Amino acid sequence: MRTIIAAALAASAAFALAGCMSSAEKDAQRELDFNRTEDALEAAQRAATVSCRDASQCDKAWALTRDYIAQRSATSIVATNSETIDTDVPGGSGKAAFSATRVPHGGGATITLYAQCRGMYGPNRAMGADYDDCARKIVATQNGFPRFLSERIAAGSK
Repeated sequence: MRTIIAAALAASAAFALAGCMSSAEKDAQRELDFNRTEDALEAAQRAATVSCRDASQCDKAWALTRDYIAQRSATSIVATNSETIDTDVPGGSGKAAFSATRVPHGGGATITLYAQCRGMYGPNRAMGADYDDCARKIVATQNGFPRFLSERIAAGSK
């Protein structure tokens, strides 16, 4: 109960302080938040790149990638082959869609999960109306991708 009260008081204090901020301070805070989120999106994109060591492991990882995309994309998969998985373009704003590539190297491959979200950006890559919601969806999905693959591939090898 004390934790809930403390959280409520902290939220109230933050809200009150935000009300005291000048327009310039609010703009600066918004810009700082945007830059932090952009950094998180870039890190999530880097994290959504995984390598597999041989044809067997890569085939398993690719099948799991297809499942991962199908479970999390707001749109259905419209094309898939041994090197790409593509979903339809989101029809509504705030809808995240995912796709992937498989690039062979040596006996293995690199699999990368990509994301897009309608309404995330406005003109000149400015923050769009659905930016925050889209960014949360994308970061969570891309950051969860390597763990999803490793847990399932490890479980399948036992």
